Amino acid sequence: MTYVVTESCIKCKYTDCVDVCPVDCFREGPNMLVIDPDECIDCTLCVAECPVEAIFAEDDVPDDQRHFTQLNAELAKVWKPIIEKKDAPADADEWAKVKEKEHLLEK
Repeated sequence: MTYVVTESCIKCKYTDCVDVCPVDCFREGPNMLVIDPDECIDCTLCVAECPVEAIFAEDDVPDDQRHFTQLNAELAKVWKPIIEKKDAPADADEWAKVKEKEHLLEK
């Protein structure tokens, strides 16, 4: 099993999760992070660190977000690794409250 970043991360892109990852499995896109399923060791450390609760165990991804499992796998192949915490976008706190924002994902 792997962990999956879901819709809540879009336009927030907090990187607290990156700081605790022991294997550097996070990949950074323009406005979201994803987890490389081939690198993730299922340690669970990232889950508690995500301030917008965007990270789920693969088996626990909400039904309406299941397609993010495949999306993480696809984007992890093209996005670059992120290994250090960065400042969140200036408007991240505002976007954290928005529920439906998949259409804003930049690939």
